[in-house]
Amino acid sequence: MKLFLASYRFGAHAEKFVAMTGTPGRIAVIANAADSWPDAARASAVTSEVRGLRELGFSPEELDLRSGDVESALDSVAAVWVRGGNTFVLRSRLRLSGADEEIARRVRDGRLVYGGYSAGACVASRSLRGIEAADDPNEVRPTTGSDVVWDGLGFVDVALIPHFGSILDDTQTGAVMVDRYSRDGTPYLTLDDDQVLLVDGDRQERL
Repeated sequence: MKLFLASYRFGAHAEKFVAMTGTPGRIAVIANAADSWPDAARASAVTSEVRGLRELGFSPEELDLRSGDVESALDSVAAVWVRGGNTFVLRSRLRLSGADEEIARRVRDGRLVYGGYSAGACVASRSLRGIEAADDPNEVRPTTGSDVVWDGLGFVDVALIPHFGSILDDTQTGAVMVDRYSRDGTPYLTLDDDQVLLVDGDRQERL
């Protein structure tokens, strides 16, 4: 299992993501965490992700979980890149499309490298409890028409707290999440916007 979980974009370690995926090739971009945004803002978010990945040598294509053949799309790539936005909206789209099980199966058997940041990283945890301090679960119903899903993809046992101490955490939600997880006894890991959590098999490393 290979995971590249970041706070913001590639952090300070873009070369690590390239190395983890091997020679850059086709990659699926999942931007459904931005589905509650206005159409223009969502389109801009996709464009910025595609541009950044192309600069690293990848051939990115959006995999929109609202439509299309998820299974075939995942079979045609060696990696996925899951951008930030609302973690709960993203998790709902993953469940509704069946992409959660399809991605998990391929990641666990080594066919697919999982990369993502912010919401795309948080959703890799076992549970999304506590993330409501940063993201609004109430956006799920009007955006996806479904209930909130509180379990994550279960790739890592720790709760991730992105943007810790960064300008993006202007309301200090990171400190609120630390307090919540500390009181609950939930293992957690903070990530500032330069840091990433790398998982390669049984090895985990925060850079």
